[in-house]
Amino acid sequence: MDTQAAYDYCDQVVRTRARNFAYGIRLLPAAKRQALSAVYAFARRVDDIGDGAAPRGERLAQLGDARAELHTVDAHPEDPVLVALADSARRFPIPLSAFDELIDGCEADVRGTDYATTEQLTHYCRCVAGSVGRLSLGVYGVDQARFVEASGYADSLGVALQLTNILRDVREDGLMGRVYLPADELVRYGCTLKLDEHGHFVDNPADLAELVRDQAARARTWYDTGLRLLPLLDRRSAACTAAMAGIYRRLLVRISEQPINALNARMSLPAREKAAVAVRALAGVRP
Repeated sequence: MDTQAAYDYCDQVVRTRARNFAYGIRLLPAAKRQALSAVYAFARRVDDIGDGAAPRGERLAQLGDARAELHTVDAHPEDPVLVALADSARRFPIPLSAFDELIDGCEADVRGTDYATTEQLTHYCRCVAGSVGRLSLGVYGVDQARFVEASGYADSLGVALQLTNILRDVREDGLMGRVYLPADELVRYGCTLKLDEHGHFVDNPADLAELVRDQAARARTWYDTGLRLLPLLDRRSAACTAAMAGIYRRLLVRISEQPINALNARMSLPAREKAAVAVRALAGVRP
């Protein structure tokens, strides 16, 4: 397959399946934009397998296939995502092995893994989102003398984004039989996150609201750490990161302010607000 056609396909995946991230990716120069689109397109493929409707065994097998494809990324000339990813890895120091962590996290999803403690949930978030942050850093580039520091910040930002996703999708995940918030926190607030036959939470609304606000506060601390990455990046890469983080951070504020609404309906920001965040990011305004 033609390399440019492969990149065009990945760009289409990002614009239609990862719209929040698309606002940031568009701020990158062409070569980095293409490479990051390839990273997100493969991540989207893995996520789609994990969230699919196929039987558990079939999805685990598909994730195994994705892992094998990743390790032979140059050997799939007809697969647009793998063609683009292989080309990107030749042009940028992208740590493709980080995708193994993403696949590990999606395998945990398929198996229905619950999390007993905040530390266990944090490990899961590092797998499924911190890994993508570190992959993105390979595209952005950073001074080697500060690479370890930057990788830690990228990882923290990924955790913040994933915690925001979890809080946004509590009810949606519950309908699929998934509970991500740690059991020790549920006990502390007297919540179960169980749904009745009408899809309504059986827990006391006041307890649920307090639980969500507390988890949102935890996510904010991860943003505070993760956003220390920005000064270590070039202007366009920093703008990309700030736009993506800014959109999710605003969403987190909305969830914290309206926790019961967030539990009853999936919250999102209007397109004009996302665009405004991206414009501010390009101007160098910290989210």
